[in-house]
Amino acid sequence: MSNAAESQKKAATSEKQQVDVVLVGAGIMSATLGALLRQLQPNWSIAVFERLDAAAAESSDPWNNAGTGHSALCELNYTPQNSDGSVDISKAINVNEQFQVSRQFWSHAVENGVLSDPKDFINPIPHVSFVHGEENVKYLRARYDALAGHPLFGGMEFIDSPDEFSRRLPLMAKGRDFSEPIALNWTNAGTDVDFGALSKQLLNYISSSGGRVYFGHEVRDITKQSNGSWDLKVRNLRTGDKRVINAKFVFVGAGGGALPLLQKSGIKEAKGFGGFPVSGAFFRCLNRSLIDQHHAKVYGKAAVGAPPMSVPHLDTRVINGKPGLLFGPYAGWSPKFLKEGSNADLFKSIRPGNLASLLGVGATEMPLAWYLLTELVKTKPAQVRTMMEFVPEAEGDDWELTIAGQRVQVIRPQGHTGVLEFGTAVISAEDGSIAGLLGASPGASTAVPAMLDVLSRCFPNRYRSWEPRLKEMIPSLGVELSDNPKLFGEVWDWTSKALELKTDIVPGPHGESELAASTTV
Repeated sequence: MSNAAESQKKAATSEKQQVDVVLVGAGIMSATLGALLRQLQPNWSIAVFERLDAAAAESSDPWNNAGTGHSALCELNYTPQNSDGSVDISKAINVNEQFQVSRQFWSHAVENGVLSDPKDFINPIPHVSFVHGEENVKYLRARYDALAGHPLFGGMEFIDSPDEFSRRLPLMAKGRDFSEPIALNWTNAGTDVDFGALSKQLLNYISSSGGRVYFGHEVRDITKQSNGSWDLKVRNLRTGDKRVINAKFVFVGAGGGALPLLQKSGIKEAKGFGGFPVSGAFFRCLNRSLIDQHHAKVYGKAAVGAPPMSVPHLDTRVINGKPGLLFGPYAGWSPKFLKEGSNADLFKSIRPGNLASLLGVGATEMPLAWYLLTELVKTKPAQVRTMMEFVPEAEGDDWELTIAGQRVQVIRPQGHTGVLEFGTAVISAEDGSIAGLLGASPGASTAVPAMLDVLSRCFPNRYRSWEPRLKEMIPSLGVELSDNPKLFGEVWDWTSKALELKTDIVPGPHGESELAASTTV
């Protein structure tokens, strides 16, 4: 190598760019936080670094997740049954509240040019809970009784008529033996969300308003500086060039890649945390004759020992304006923390500080391990037989298996051991200079409230001054819509109009549904 080339390489290596904010990962979390900060502090410099060559190519990609727009309308794991037969709806209310916050921010963004045509990323799709068997039908009736009178769940229907089932879900009805009782909880208020398209639009806004988005750039290390800022070592994966970026604030929104980077940062708040990777697969159907027979997202009950993220569901998807069907997930296992990651990811994440947490979870999660093992050995015919619970006449030739995004479940330290969690967790340093998001479902659907949590934790002195601007974007900020049905009706009307979500449900001024049809069939 010539002296000139060596000098050029050293200059590239020693280049140190200073920015206010670095966002690691180009998925829905980083994109949401960047868009919020652009609205709140338009003069701040923002840089986004993504190791892949495209935005939202991991878990935010539309074929890597179900795109349900999780609002607890149909997900039975959010409404567990108590020992006395009653149903606990507290988690469902919390998840729905969070999704309403996301809807409001997206609506403001559409109206103010941050986002373009809402049909590119969100479409109305009925959300449906499905069970069969006498005991499960009793549970679903109890769930309906607990939810239907709540302001956030107005318009829900309970259906146990085979004729009505067949009319609404013809693909699921064809070939079904209705001698076994069936039941549905049905609501027209659901949505299908393409989080990949949404992420790209938000990143385009960040870029067009002065931010910088770098693809093919991997953050290799994060080091705290004496002045409280962070030096990030970044490698250009296309050219091999290295650079150091100095940032006042860092957010690690890198999905499964977040834990290793938070560990490298050395913050005490990440000590003891571990991650358990779970891969998954879906059957994808592009046969239009079948697609036309199903228009809903239908969720069933998880198998015994299965993690909540493995609840079976048959979903209508709208991607690039075209409908499709997805069934799954089929759980699998890989030591990778990212779909495009390394088989060494899990082993590299094991540290002396989290070894007790990992061992503790390993000793207590044997049902999960057995479930994953039984899933791994399933052949395609066996997988099709599983799908026949939803599509009795399913044929393998109509469905192709596609690998979903990798999910890394949070292992949180607890005492001298650890516990496995299936939600999301925000980890932030005490001084607020760095934060990251771990975990999976409901994940993307609650991106906006999750990033508001990051802002309040990491910028406590500024957050109060930001609140008036945030309330312009999110009118219900700081308010429980469950306790304010009139406000819920107002924001529901606004967001439905702004996002072009035409449904048959119009929440009344006191939270009651003004659905034309009866709520019970």
